[in-house]
Amino acid sequence: MSLPRSFYERDTVAVARDLLGCLLIHQEKAGTAAGRIVEVEAYLRDDPAAHSYRGMTERNRAMFGPAGHAYVYRIYGLHTCVNVVTGAEGRGEAVLIRALEPVAGIGLMQARRGRDDLISLANGPGKLTEALGITIDLDGASLSCGPLWIDPPTTPVEEIVQTTRVGITKAADLPLRFYLKGSRYLSRR
Repeated sequence: MSLPRSFYERDTVAVARDLLGCLLIHQEKAGTAAGRIVEVEAYLRDDPAAHSYRGMTERNRAMFGPAGHAYVYRIYGLHTCVNVVTGAEGRGEAVLIRALEPVAGIGLMQARRGRDDLISLANGPGKLTEALGITIDLDGASLSCGPLWIDPPTTPVEEIVQTTRVGITKAADLPLRFYLKGSRYLSRR
């Protein structure tokens, strides 16, 4: 059962922490693939690193939409990243899914990524969207009904580490990255 919209309508940092251990699932004609969320980053309204910082544009429109929807965008013209829109509509806050532990549809994920190694299959934002088959077409999609959704954790969540985000230059000192301590599937330690 997917998480209710009310889960996402809360404080973005709380949602980020609570997404750890949840399952991100994508179902399409080719099959179903899923991974346990092990690493996330929060992006807030007044955060210079957030795409929403300078206001709404055509590219970031989904980030200002209702909570519980996907904000999907391309980086470097090559990779796709998936975020979960959080908080009140119009606020422009989201949580970037940074890494997954593959749990279902692993053969499909391996075929999409062209590799067999489980550790590096979905241990980065671009890697996980490629492995799950998440494309820009899912930008703005509801995460409670449709081909992309998030289920609550099926096992207890381990200790959570809070630290600074990676791969950004603005507001890089903010401790808005969260990951499951001891996970082998992180994008970075």
